[in-house]
Amino acid sequence: MNTDNFIPIKTLCQHYKVEISFFNTLDENGLIEIQFVDNIQYVHKESIYEIEKIVRMHKDLDVNIEGIDVVLNLLQKIDALQTELLRVRNRLLLYEN
Repeated sequence: MNTDNFIPIKTLCQHYKVEISFFNTLDENGLIEIQFVDNIQYVHKESIYEIEKIVRMHKDLDVNIEGIDVVLNLLQKIDALQTELLRVRNRLLLYEN
């Protein structure tokens, strides 16, 4: 498997100054997806934005893993509602003209 689009978990641990167990717990709770290639743990590069949010919540705000899961779910629902609101506004504009 080509690892060009993946980042080793060890690199992330060094960068964010967290333990590997933190990422394993995130994987167990379904917040990130860890891939194994040649017995090395990786995450996809596209996950970095989400990982940064998670690490900031955990380290800066001292939010536990369960709290992070709740916050991410709420943010996802807010995003879906904003998208729906925009779609409804656009339809309303069609009827107003």
